Amino acid sequence: MKKTVSKLLALAMAASLVLSGCGGSGSSNGTSENGDATSASSENEVKDLIIPRVASRELETFNILYSQRLEDTENLTNLVDGLLESDTKGELVPCIAEEWGTEDGGLSWTFKLREGVKWVDMNGQEKADCNAQDFATGLEWVLNFYKNDSSNTTMPIEMIKGASEYYEYTKTLSEEEAKALTAGEGSKFREMVGLETPDDYTVVYHCVTEKPYFDSLASYVCLYPMSQAMVDELGGPDAVRSMNNENMWYNGCYTMTSYIQGNEKIFTKNPMYWDTEAKLFDTVTVKMVESNDVAYQLYETGDVDYVQLGEAQLNTIAKDPNNKFHDYLVPDVPSKYSYQYIFNYNKMKEDGTPDTNWNTAVANEAFRLSWYYGLDFTNYWKRVNAIDPMSCENNFYTMKGLVYTSDGTDYTDLVRAELGLGEENGQTPVRLDAEKAEQYKQQAIEELTAQGVTFPVEVDYYIQASSQTALDSANVVAQMFSDCLGDDYVKLNIKTYIQSVRNEVIIPHLHSITNNGWGADYADPQNYLGQMTYGEDNAYYSDQYSYINEVEETEATKALLDTYKEFTKMVDEANAITEDLDARYAAYAKAEAYMLQHAIVIPCNYQIGWSLSKVDNDTKMNAMYGSVNDKMKNWASNADGYTSEEKGVAEQVAAMVQE
Repeated sequence: MKKTVSKLLALAMAASLVLSGCGGSGSSNGTSENGDATSASSENEVKDLIIPRVASRELETFNILYSQRLEDTENLTNLVDGLLESDTKGELVPCIAEEWGTEDGGLSWTFKLREGVKWVDMNGQEKADCNAQDFATGLEWVLNFYKNDSSNTTMPIEMIKGASEYYEYTKTLSEEEAKALTAGEGSKFREMVGLETPDDYTVVYHCVTEKPYFDSLASYVCLYPMSQAMVDELGGPDAVRSMNNENMWYNGCYTMTSYIQGNEKIFTKNPMYWDTEAKLFDTVTVKMVESNDVAYQLYETGDVDYVQLGEAQLNTIAKDPNNKFHDYLVPDVPSKYSYQYIFNYNKMKEDGTPDTNWNTAVANEAFRLSWYYGLDFTNYWKRVNAIDPMSCENNFYTMKGLVYTSDGTDYTDLVRAELGLGEENGQTPVRLDAEKAEQYKQQAIEELTAQGVTFPVEVDYYIQASSQTALDSANVVAQMFSDCLGDDYVKLNIKTYIQSVRNEVIIPHLHSITNNGWGADYADPQNYLGQMTYGEDNAYYSDQYSYINEVEETEATKALLDTYKEFTKMVDEANAITEDLDARYAAYAKAEAYMLQHAIVIPCNYQIGWSLSKVDNDTKMNAMYGSVNDKMKNWASNADGYTSEEKGVAEQVAAMVQE
């Protein structure tokens, strides 16, 4: 459960928090999620880790302040450290800040920075000290409209005093004037924004209202530091946009000593890393591969040390006790992402003209509700987890485990109560209701036919052209639509992009739906629901995926827009409740339930899979918010791999043999 710090933590406690989750440098043991020592021996641990990633997960920026995608943060959080990080149980622990807290209920938060943190170049050569001014420079960069292209602005604007005003101020300037702004003492930024640096190792943030969860934002990239000296050395803001691994500065656990786009990255242990007790690999090589099938082949030949398993691989291994990997199936780290079908309400055809048939259909609530109650995702969940597919069942927009009420109730259970939804039973999806789905289908056909919609409605669903795994999954989705909704009603068209789904599909508005996962940046429902609100250019999904903000009001779209406006009003009202977290969560739960009852979005799945791994997955950071879960720090390893018995899942695997 998330707990609010009421005063500055003692240094001794902070140190103990760091050490409780991992062994010291050179230690043979890590610590599992349950606090049990792992079995890897120092002689058998992996010194030079090799992991695969599918080529579609190539990073798009080296500027961590600009990054908003997993593809970026899974790399960059290994190169740059922020104020706080997480332990294996998802609790906040010190990083560059060794003490932190609030003494006024969350109106202001003080972070005491550790001394001795260094910025280094790619080769580990010292460049400068990392201090409080770097966090001021970082926040100015995020809030500067021209410097950071409005990336990661939502959270500080919502929380930090003066942040919204400064963001809007930068818009009034010319691009050249805005880029010349700095965060030094006496600057316009310091005049307007509630950030103080009373000395080189203290940062104080002043919030717009009580924000008892503000410290959870300290593990997200929007509060990360940036060295002004690095900006100056590179040649200014424009040069930072195109910086790379060779000219950027590092203060994290690794530097990236080699980068071949679409091919390979090499992370090398930072010789000047502040956390001298941390367990780090000498090198980590990330191999970019075409698919998980290729990654599995590389694991078979011993060329990589970890692989996520797809449905076919998992079935083949689990059902054959003689398979050499049968005893080495282990649960992967559950993703912190809640996956949804996001609708595009302003779809275009490939010739750039509006897809009127789809746009009219998706604006109809009965059409959307027929999906909500009618789609049975069970076979799709098997693609994610063939051993326990029902563990992937998702009925909410917000991720489970994000926040809890004062009596320990998970926030999503508040949403469940508002929806009148039963508990997941592990057998059949609890949301599935064929009778309701059919009623809404017939209602939609009647209403939409009168509006000139032709059936079946074409649904364009895009996957990467080179991925057989994506094609196999898409075929399962297409069959689901056919079986659950009928070929007379909808037709899923599997279409492909070559390299960048964003540039080739999302920006030109070609998608009907996307399967997107959102992971929280901080511990509050606002970070989820705020991505779906209407009329706000910082609402990620509304502005960049559903395009609801572009929909013109007509007879066909009025009800949809009214629903979005009412939902936004409910979110704003919930956000205004700051002194009573239970009341805040209850109000958000009503808003989320309203959104789902009107099927603005369709909850799809959780990513809870299986792997073969020479890294102990239980020693990885595991928080439901923030950016640090992929930080390759304090990971225990065993060159022989970890077994199902060691991880306590042997019985689950054995049950597959009987099927």
